[in-house]
Amino acid sequence: MKTTLTIAFAGAVALTLVACGESSSEPATQPATAAAPNGDTHVHDDGTTHADHAEEAPAEDHAHAETSIGTVTIGDMQVELAQGHGAVAAGQEGHLVVKLPYNDGGATIVRAWIGTEDRTLSFVGRGEYAPDHDDYDIHAMAPTPLPENALWWIEIEKPDGTKVVDSAQPASE
Repeated sequence: MKTTLTIAFAGAVALTLVACGESSSEPATQPATAAAPNGDTHVHDDGTTHADHAEEAPAEDHAHAETSIGTVTIGDMQVELAQGHGAVAAGQEGHLVVKLPYNDGGATIVRAWIGTEDRTLSFVGRGEYAPDHDDYDIHAMAPTPLPENALWWIEIEKPDGTKVVDSAQPASE
């Protein structure tokens, strides 16, 4: 019995090694290296070497159309706002771009939601700092049903911990 199990185990190991090996005895050749515009190349786990995938990267979030909502006063700051993804609609994702009057490299926490100040049924989105634009991108789902006179509510938490909250009328695209 012991011999049979040993032979079965050895056979399984041998089959595994054959299945994982190259189909020919020749070493695998790597494709010619194409230089990326910035000259960077990399090697994949399978050994292939080629230029970086920069051309395959998804378009930056700012690639879509944004409508300016204008400048609003939040606390003692003049904050520039823009809205993407069309008009605010119940159950749909809204996009808000918040440009603060100072540059802190993303140390501020910016949140926004669509609806009422008390956040009832609202989904709060947290801003992602975009250093290329020095602004915050926020995606938030509008509640269903959408309250009458729903607003964008913006909460800014400064690095020192102080918070200010105010609202803005959404674009009606």
